[in-house]
Amino acid sequence: MNKVVETSADETGNVGFYMDFFGFRERPFTLVPDPDFLFWSAQHRRAYSVLEFGILSRAPITLVTGGVGCGKTTLLRELLRQFGSKITVGLISNAQGGRGELIQWVLNSLGVPFQVTTSYVQLFQMLQDFLIEEYASGRRVVLIFDEAQNLSSESLEELRMLTNINSGKDEVIQLVLVGQPELRDMILDPALRQLAQRIAASFHLRPLDEAAVLELIAHRLKAAGGSGEEVTESAAKMVYRVTHGVPRLVNQLCDMALLYAWSMDHHHVDRHVVQSVLDDGVFFAAQIAEEEAKVK
Repeated sequence: MNKVVETSADETGNVGFYMDFFGFRERPFTLVPDPDFLFWSAQHRRAYSVLEFGILSRAPITLVTGGVGCGKTTLLRELLRQFGSKITVGLISNAQGGRGELIQWVLNSLGVPFQVTTSYVQLFQMLQDFLIEEYASGRRVVLIFDEAQNLSSESLEELRMLTNINSGKDEVIQLVLVGQPELRDMILDPALRQLAQRIAASFHLRPLDEAAVLELIAHRLKAAGGSGEEVTESAAKMVYRVTHGVPRLVNQLCDMALLYAWSMDHHHVDRHVVQSVLDDGVFFAAQIAEEEAKVK
């Protein structure tokens, strides 16, 4: 890289760099979630349909898993955008701890005040009272656990117990469990078979295939005000091979490649530009993937 210029951020926080050079309104591959940049691959549409079905069908538990960076949190954000005003949602991220701590995480996500010295029985009663009040007001409560693989087996079993609050045809609480692939293995443990039996809808997100990666790159370039051809097809295929189709890594590599193209006065990202990024070692995820490949 040999271009050195002064840069400044606009009111939206976008840094100039290559944006004017390529004619973008904003960075195409920023990692900040933005509905305008949401790319619906075929499997992401199916995954969202499963989430939507779980909510509308009043499923006791809905499960969505996938590797890091495959788009699980993006789906959750869209779900909250669609249903946030129609139901009472408690979003719990990275919850850890045992039985008592889990109830505290839940109450905190729902905005229910409590004292840390309150006993477990009292906390559970507070939650049950809140759920019944919401139900009486015509609202259901949906608890979404993101990064649910961090929960202990004890906590997962406690979640199953929460669904016992439902009575007959009256569902006052639904659970959405979202996590990495190991979450599926945890739930399939014979000790948690009762929890598994209450999962009415599930989906496992996989990395994108080559065709979907090419579509993703073109979609985000156009959404940012570009032509969609700023990254050549051969370069996009190279990005796919390096990132193995993980959306987050695709965004990271493309963002850096655009920066490199700008620094070289290249108006297109071609294979040589992508290779320069890799040769300089600035795309750290590529090094991790290479090390994991050696281990395997």
